[in-house]
Amino acid sequence: MTQNNQAIPINKENFRQILSFKFVLVIIISIPSALIADYFGLPLAWFLGPMLVTSVASLAGLKIKIPRLVLSSILVLLGLYIGNYIDKDLFAQIHEWALTSVIMLVYIILSILIVSQYLQKFSKYEKKTSVFSAAPGALGPLMILAEDQKTDLSHVATSHLIRLIIIVTVFPFFVNSYHDAGPINEIDQIINDQNIYQLVILILTSIFLIVFFDKIKFPAALLSGTLVASGFLQITEIASYQFSPDIIDYCLLILGASIGCRFADKTFGEIIRNSFHSFIATVLLVLLGLLAAYFASLIIDKNIFTLMLSYCPGGIYEVAVIAIFFDLDPDFVSFHHIIRLLIILFVVPIMLKLMKKT
Repeated sequence: MTQNNQAIPINKENFRQILSFKFVLVIIISIPSALIADYFGLPLAWFLGPMLVTSVASLAGLKIKIPRLVLSSILVLLGLYIGNYIDKDLFAQIHEWALTSVIMLVYIILSILIVSQYLQKFSKYEKKTSVFSAAPGALGPLMILAEDQKTDLSHVATSHLIRLIIIVTVFPFFVNSYHDAGPINEIDQIINDQNIYQLVILILTSIFLIVFFDKIKFPAALLSGTLVASGFLQITEIASYQFSPDIIDYCLLILGASIGCRFADKTFGEIIRNSFHSFIATVLLVLLGLLAAYFASLIIDKNIFTLMLSYCPGGIYEVAVIAIFFDLDPDFVSFHHIIRLLIILFVVPIMLKLMKKT
């Protein structure tokens, strides 16, 4: 693994990018968009505003970029923030999640089979490209697998990015309209007399586990490492720390802008050509996800919106943030998305081998 591919890339190039005009420009256009979105009362305003404006800016040819070191640091903080919801009661429920994980396996297999067939027939995608494009999430790991398989990376990336934009834009409005509980107030309550040394312990332990998980190629090392560190330290009452809502807002700004910046090498024409079939593929994946959530609701007592989010084909961090914002059992949702990553990395290569034989 090269230095540049590490979960936390610490090198001269990444430090240089922090001071680059491309990153400064991201901040300049993202803050006003977040404030405007907040003014109009958009759910997850500090996430959606920057995401949408940077997407348009990238497609318009504006040279903007989020340094990977900045994004990794922000993801560590968000991971610790999600980890605040881990407690001893969580482990009393984990055994119930085995069956919902099996449902996840079935959901992924059906998703790939059905959506890849659609993409092959109507988008004229090559077989391998259609499989990578149909997988419900895990863009980063899938891009690595797709490159190894000599697949059309542009089609795979564009399909997933359009899907991600649709999911994280529509779902908050949907939940906001139909979910009885409003956004949680707990995020506004800051623990009094917090010890900064406990935050240092949390961060250092997280970095250690992130590096370890990254070495053994465990999926979503940044999130997994921080969740394990935060959960262990809080349950054992060694360390805990709750971040200010303002800090989380700026973390959401970077996360949202990072999605938009991924369109830097795309054009409006390319997006338009892929958008229709990507939209149909997203609808199919969401419908299959709703079906999976329904079956899961028959075996576990969870809010239906929590289950919908757990089987939602979106990015793991983006979905976890939505779960926190609407108090939809973030640990349950995060666990299932990590399971989803593991299953996809296991299932996709097997399905490709089987397809070669047919």
